[in-house]
Amino acid sequence: MTTTEAPRRDAAPPQTKLPRRRSALRRRNALIGWSFILPNFIGFGFLTLLPVLILFYMAFTNWNVFGKADWVGFANFQRLMGDGSFHIAFWNTIYYSVMHIPLTIVVSLGLALLLNNKLRGVAFFRTAAFFPYITSIVAIAVVWNLLFSPDYGPINEVLRAIGISEPPGWLTSSEWAMPAVVIVSTWRDMGYYMILFLAGLQTVPRELHEAARVDGANVWQRFTNVTIPSLRPTMFFVTVMLTINSFKIFDLILVMTDGGPGQSTLVLSQFIYKKGFEESQFGYASAAAVALFFLCILVTIGQFLWNKKRSA
Repeated sequence: MTTTEAPRRDAAPPQTKLPRRRSALRRRNALIGWSFILPNFIGFGFLTLLPVLILFYMAFTNWNVFGKADWVGFANFQRLMGDGSFHIAFWNTIYYSVMHIPLTIVVSLGLALLLNNKLRGVAFFRTAAFFPYITSIVAIAVVWNLLFSPDYGPINEVLRAIGISEPPGWLTSSEWAMPAVVIVSTWRDMGYYMILFLAGLQTVPRELHEAARVDGANVWQRFTNVTIPSLRPTMFFVTVMLTINSFKIFDLILVMTDGGPGQSTLVLSQFIYKKGFEESQFGYASAAAVALFFLCILVTIGQFLWNKKRSA
């Protein structure tokens, strides 16, 4: 009687090789990930981080492009505290932000609620609302300067037609120039923030609205108790972005009013531009830029803390 031996199986790989393979795979995935993000980090370091660090250094120097930058310590910041133009620019920036932020939120949210419905031609109206945001700022300024013309502008003609005999001077008036800029800025920005609110509205569960409707809630109650709480993350993001962009407003005011009449529309960004590129006081302009930077940081931190407290 013959016996057959069972075929021998290959020896199992040592267990110590598995951790090595996993480690090699992790290193390989990490290298692939770094190869994708490293160019962006390099660009950020050279084009953003390095200039910011140089800016902080220049804020403590007296430099006018030519010659050596002399270290002056906190002299530039002390000068800012006594500069009347800086005070005017600071309060004009606050004034613009206080008007622009809530008005833009209300208008863009209203558009988003309207265009979130299934209407005929809704895609066209969404595109039309977003179009001003990508339009040339110079073209916008030229058109709105004509519209705001005190004597021949269509806006004042309409106001006269409805019985207002002395309409505002708009961009030629120190009292109405900033409200005019706010109107144009809101018209320009509302399409962009409308898109953000539209994205937020898509995440609101329809079941919540249907349950509230069954419970007898009217449109306003559903808006305040369902829509607004569901939009809290989007609202927070929009508020932060609007606040930062409002503090940095520059291009629209530069091409529409150039800070005038007088200094009625002079803002911090334009103050920095004038001191740096028109008067070659780069150290002093850098100090003003640092002040604007910390203003944005403080307001943003305050918004984060307020949002965290409300979410708790």
